[in-house]
Amino acid sequence: MSNSSPGVFNGHSVTPLPATDEPPSPPSNIYNASSVAEIRATLIHLHQQEATVTARLDALVASQKDFSRELGRLDLLRAHLGSQTSTTRAISNGMLSDAAATADRISSAVRRLDLEQARVKATLQMVEQVSELKACVLGVAGSMGAPQDWEKAASYLKRASEVPADVVQGAFAAEMVPTAEVPDPPSVTLDNAAESLCGLFLREFEKAVKESNGAKITRFFKLFPLIGRSEVGLDVYGRYVCQGVAAKARSNLNTATAAQKDGFFYANTLTKLFEHIAQIVDGHGGLVERHYGPRKMNRVIERLQLEADVQGGIVLDTWSDERHIDRKLMDIKSYAFTFLVQSFLPPQRTTTPRSNSPATRDALEDEGVDMKEIDGLLNEMTIMLGRWSLYCRFLAETCNAGEEEIFKLPQFLEESTLSRKIGDRLISPFNAMTTFFFRRSVEKAFQLDEQPSGLTLNLQRPLKADPPHITSAVDDIMYIVNKVLQQSLATSQIAVVTSVVPTLSRVLGSDFIGMTQRKMRDECYPRATHQGAPPQEHIVISFLVLINNLDVAVDYIRRIIGNITETKKTVTNADGQPEQTDQLHSLFPAPADAALVSQTLTSLSTTFEAKVTDLLTDGTQVIFNNLIKPRLRPILSDAFRDIEYQPSSDSAPLTTYSSDYDYDSENDQHTSHPTAHDHSDPPQELVRPRFHRSWTDLLAPFSRLLTPTSFDRLLTTTLSYLARLLEKRLWAYQGRVNPLGATRLERDISGIASAAVDIPAPGSGSGSSGSAGVVGRYRHREVFARCLQIVLVMGMDEEEWEDVVRGGESAEVLDKLSAEERRRVRGIVGRR
Repeated sequence: MSNSSPGVFNGHSVTPLPATDEPPSPPSNIYNASSVAEIRATLIHLHQQEATVTARLDALVASQKDFSRELGRLDLLRAHLGSQTSTTRAISNGMLSDAAATADRISSAVRRLDLEQARVKATLQMVEQVSELKACVLGVAGSMGAPQDWEKAASYLKRASEVPADVVQGAFAAEMVPTAEVPDPPSVTLDNAAESLCGLFLREFEKAVKESNGAKITRFFKLFPLIGRSEVGLDVYGRYVCQGVAAKARSNLNTATAAQKDGFFYANTLTKLFEHIAQIVDGHGGLVERHYGPRKMNRVIERLQLEADVQGGIVLDTWSDERHIDRKLMDIKSYAFTFLVQSFLPPQRTTTPRSNSPATRDALEDEGVDMKEIDGLLNEMTIMLGRWSLYCRFLAETCNAGEEEIFKLPQFLEESTLSRKIGDRLISPFNAMTTFFFRRSVEKAFQLDEQPSGLTLNLQRPLKADPPHITSAVDDIMYIVNKVLQQSLATSQIAVVTSVVPTLSRVLGSDFIGMTQRKMRDECYPRATHQGAPPQEHIVISFLVLINNLDVAVDYIRRIIGNITETKKTVTNADGQPEQTDQLHSLFPAPADAALVSQTLTSLSTTFEAKVTDLLTDGTQVIFNNLIKPRLRPILSDAFRDIEYQPSSDSAPLTTYSSDYDYDSENDQHTSHPTAHDHSDPPQELVRPRFHRSWTDLLAPFSRLLTPTSFDRLLTTTLSYLARLLEKRLWAYQGRVNPLGATRLERDISGIASAAVDIPAPGSGSGSSGSAGVVGRYRHREVFARCLQIVLVMGMDEEEWEDVVRGGESAEVLDKLSAEERRRVRGIVGRR
């Protein structure tokens, strides 16, 4: 066992084996061992197996008591279960067996009774149906005889159609229904009667149509569904109403004189066609639905659409021929846009005539394409497409009544000949002519472009024109943009909007923005005529006006698109209550279409604004670099001229003044000449007034010529650079400021920051500070945050500085400066 000595194996003495580094794996049989190491490994393996078996046996012995206890419990449960089983068996055999047998007999009897009753009911029902069928057959035969009561005969056929087909064709009916007067089987008799009545009704209907007898037409039209010939009735009725549509359409088209065919004659003719069909559908739909069933009017509408395809196609073909649409499309396709093309040529090759020159007038008179004629055609096509959209919407709502997708076009309308012809004859020419009309209008606007008069950079001379100061081309082009957009939307055609709007965006980007960019680069770039001389005034003014053009154009586009997509108009409904209507949803009632149109229009606005913003940024940078930046350093130098920030505590005036400087402040009502020896009154501030006067002289001319947005953009760029210059000056005061001077420096820097935004508002002239503009620009003080925090750190006393070092509340105010920069600023001020 496991307690045996290692030197004993099965009662025999074993000599201990020498230790080895790695004992070999034990063989499967000890008697096959060939070395002492294998014998040792086998012994170890056997000892491990012995220990495992012993542990399992010990566990089994330890659990024997639990097993015995559970077995005893199971024996007790088995005894109780046996007694319960015996009791249950006795109850089942002695008490329930008779009741179960009785219940089975009763259930079987009930089932047999139900079966017999169902058979009796079915028999009675069949007898009643056969009796009804016989009455209908005899009634049909009698009514079609001498009385010729067609309504009664049709009503008998209607009643017979309600008898199940298996009864009509069954053997019992074939045996019981035929009589001597009507010997044929009932199905044959009814079919023959229906065919005979259908032919009769058709003849009478055609006769009533020829006689224009509306009462007889309605009488026989109502009888077709009674004899089971609804499709025949709908078809003949469709042919009838189509004859009226065709006759009226031909009358409208052929009776007009040549003079009457001018203007919107064909648009009105097509409108009358659609209105006539809509009146038929709306007026006769109730009759058809009442006698033929719901949705049966759709078959008549489909038949009417075939006639609309023919008559509408005739109108469109005649219109196209009379208006020479194909020739005009060729003319606009071959138009070269000479003025625009030449305007983009290099300056030395440009032969663009000046505005109002004879060459320009000749070009306008000999343009090759009559713009008024194109405009008239576009207006006429707009009416046609708009009426077609209303017609399609009406048919969709009528055919899809009660469905979720009420605005989905019926398949027969989408695949109709007229729908394809509308696309070929109207939508495609409309898109092509609109593209030409808009681009030619842009070209003409630039040909006739006029600069605003009476503009000057001299603040002493008043402006003769009212702001915004833009050229005439902007108003002309934006008027055409609005006209083209409204015209395209009025068609209510997604294919038109998704083609025209991207085209507008492309033409605005290539021609309007491109032309403006070319002028800014080649014609009125503000460069010095010679070294050290400022650019010519008229060149600068022209450049500023072009910037205004771009800014006003963005505002125009934003407002035009906003009026379409966002503005809602208040109207009064039938109850007298105000309600909101959305222009897009009224023109495009399908939510998906309205969303697509809104997205397309918004894309036009964002794309145009993005392109213009890039050009405005470049133009603003040109103004800043060429006209403002060179003067900023001298302005600062003059503002701080002769200013010292190391005054002594006993004889320290505010600053060292220049004796030849006259201070004229709009906040003080006197002019003084302070000197270094005047200590009776507090010394006057000089830095802010000097800066304010030079700063106003620099920027006020731009402020009164530029639009508010453009000037704000220029001011932002200028203030950003000014703040950097001011910060460099502050860092250059290392060792030149004492504590008293730091307080005065803080006041001067704060004064410059306040004066920097105190520029007359655009359009306010030079006589006032423009408080409204200042309030709006107060946010620009943020660019001076670092400078203000630098002088704040300079003027702190020791307690405040210690609070900053500890990271207290004072440190939170200095969010623009790092800890290293604060320590560096603190070192600027020399302290004893």
